[in-house]
Amino acid sequence: MKLSYSILYVEDVKRSMDFYQKAFGIEPRFLHEGGDYAEMETGDTTLAFCAHELAEQIIRQPYQHAHPNQPIASQITLEPDSVKSAFEAAVAAGATIRAEPEVKPWNFEVAILQDPDGHLIELAKELAKG
Repeated sequence: MKLSYSILYVEDVKRSMDFYQKAFGIEPRFLHEGGDYAEMETGDTTLAFCAHELAEQIIRQPYQHAHPNQPIASQITLEPDSVKSAFEAAVAAGATIRAEPEVKPWNFEVAILQDPDGHLIELAKELAKG
């Protein structure tokens, strides 16, 4: 079994597409004609956005929305070439800072941000050994 999709439920699919493209350089793959679902070009695992209204129809019950003041207990992790450069670009695009870039004891540089809907985004890059 493989992980094929990570779908974030959002208020505005187009806004999310634009944010991730501007903040991280991730190109759109597909936007449904109704504007309530989109996919981005993210390699083997697809990052997608689904409007809350459509998501609630699919799930058939209400759920806890992510919110900028209270993120939900999950995150996506992106591996940029440079955590610092990606962090700066994301902040310039409107990301909220949760943790500045720092080197962790497990030899990764890590930063934590939030997107406009409140989803947590980790930027992480393993450092060269030595």
